[in-house]
Amino acid sequence: MSLTVIDRRSLLLGTLAFVGAASHGKAFASVADRDIAYVATARKGMKDYCVLLLRADGSIVREVPLTARGHDIAYDHASGRVAVFARRPGVFGVAFDIDKATPPHIFTPGKDRHYYGHGGFSRDGRLLYTSEADVESESGLIGIYDVERGYKKIGEHPSYGIGPHEIMLLADGKTIAVGNGGLDTVPDAGRENLNVDTMEPSLAFVDAESGKLVAKHAMTGDLKSLSIRHVTQDKTGLIWFGGQWEGSPSETPQIVGSAGLDRALKLVDAPGGGMDLRGYIGAMAVSNDGRFIAASAPKAGHVLYVDSETGAVVGKSDLKDVCGLSSEGEHNFAASSGFGVIRYETAQARVISEHALQDIAFDNHLRRIA
Repeated sequence: MSLTVIDRRSLLLGTLAFVGAASHGKAFASVADRDIAYVATARKGMKDYCVLLLRADGSIVREVPLTARGHDIAYDHASGRVAVFARRPGVFGVAFDIDKATPPHIFTPGKDRHYYGHGGFSRDGRLLYTSEADVESESGLIGIYDVERGYKKIGEHPSYGIGPHEIMLLADGKTIAVGNGGLDTVPDAGRENLNVDTMEPSLAFVDAESGKLVAKHAMTGDLKSLSIRHVTQDKTGLIWFGGQWEGSPSETPQIVGSAGLDRALKLVDAPGGGMDLRGYIGAMAVSNDGRFIAASAPKAGHVLYVDSETGAVVGKSDLKDVCGLSSEGEHNFAASSGFGVIRYETAQARVISEHALQDIAFDNHLRRIA
């Protein structure tokens, strides 16, 4: 199955309109990097999509227009570059410098490819990695883009699974962790999952340079319907993941867990289990000290906090339609919601402060600019 001509023509017209509008307005006025604390994609009003650059108090420093809904954000600390990815199964990416008054770069995954909404920069900032799919073969890919050549696509690695969602370059600077959701989606079918009965979720570790598989842990048996979606890494190097249950709601298992290169998948024993979290984790984050893990459950309106040293749940907060998560300070977190709320809280779920933006619906992810 391939993308239609109309889809590609619409994308081209939309991205040209994006560049024309954004490069002539205040959206790209230069702003000191120190003023910006967070970057998030959002809906403004009823139908306008954008990237928001926010101060720590939640106020908007700048907004960058998008022609369609965005998802996650990659940030390169050294250069101040930001890359935003279309929501799956999208076919556009937008990159810009936070503190430079220059138009954005628009990039696409290429023929018969689409994005899954996530990506990250290499340690030196020269490359951008993205989670993608080959539409014809239904196989997952890690796209590789040359930043200095205008985000030109220069290669691909296999993700060793179907439906790679969040990918992240690990602290070693050479290994990419891939949450292979196991679900097949294509642009022509929108967000419909095409292979729920045969899905094969896994957590894969891929060598960033060679593309070789380093390790892989698959969901098997009663857990084959648990799609691995989002990932983060603790201070010991362990990967923590959040899933999406595609089986019967009455059989929902625990949906937050961990694994390592040489450590098998292990699920957290959370009170109420996966049913209490409504079977879906929308984002994962780790505290700056690397100890506490946060997992948002937007359908349930909860954020679950886990102590990575003990594997025990240490807190659970309530916030309607919460999804975006980021670290804030040594061991606190920021959370954003679809109702325009940004809340700061501790890993023990104590609320520190809360701010609400009018006519803003934050999308799934929140990225800290440190």
